[in-house]
Amino acid sequence: MPEKDAREAARRVIAENRKARHDYHVLDTWEAGLVLLGTEVKAIREGSVNLRDSYARVENGEVWMMNVHISPYSHRGYAAHAEKRQRKLLLHQHEIRKLVGRTAEKGLTLVPLELYFKQGRVKVLLALAKGKQAHDKRETIRRREVDRETRAAVKSRQR
Repeated sequence: MPEKDAREAARRVIAENRKARHDYHVLDTWEAGLVLLGTEVKAIREGSVNLRDSYARVENGEVWMMNVHISPYSHRGYAAHAEKRQRKLLLHQHEIRKLVGRTAEKGLTLVPLELYFKQGRVKVLLALAKGKQAHDKRETIRRREVDRETRAAVKSRQR
């Protein structure tokens, strides 16, 4: 197990899409690399990235991440990047074929959950997700509140 601990320590989360976990049931996840410009990587290192309302799409055998906002790098010179441009995701061909088949199903979508550094490279945790209904969201919130209350009760009894 010490190998896994070292790998987890090497993974540094930059941005999280918490809204996606609230709005979708996560069915499966994949780790993908990103094709980025130099100023984008530097801006990501500064932490100026937002995954809210972002999604991914499979087009012509390639996976593209849309609507991810990466602010301009603070110390840029003449070089700048478009903040919400499409960014290509790097996946194996067999993974892309699997995604094509799964996203063709009704109601399934690709959503980025996390953006993180892994061994110096920017990676994205891509999820195949199914949208939640309003009653599912209420149930999730209710369950979270019950868990919080039970933890508080247990903690107060231990004192």
